Amino acid sequence: MPTAAELPLPALQVLRKLGRDLALARRRRGISTADMAARLFVSRDTLWRLERGDPSVAIGTLASAAFILQLHERMGLWVEPSTDSLGQSLDEARLPKRIRRAGP
Repeated sequence: MPTAAELPLPALQVLRKLGRDLALARRRRGISTADMAARLFVSRDTLWRLERGDPSVAIGTLASAAFILQLHERMGLWVEPSTDSLGQSLDEARLPKRIRRAGP
């Protein structure tokens, strides 16, 4: 399991923001930490770690939390190819500059 020290700072910041956002979504829905942890089949400590952006929490727990909060469909958009500007740029750079006709 990765620790915070093993992650690049930008990745750690994204996890922390994701955790804060999950906590806010849970509170907006009026779900207590005890109820959310029970729905996730995890301890309250694990839920708190998830909501703090701890990188050692399983991605399945994150996906389950998103499902409970009805945010799971948005998870599929995180790395959607149509929004991958770097990948699109790399594809464009690999395109041939010109196309030659095949010989007879």
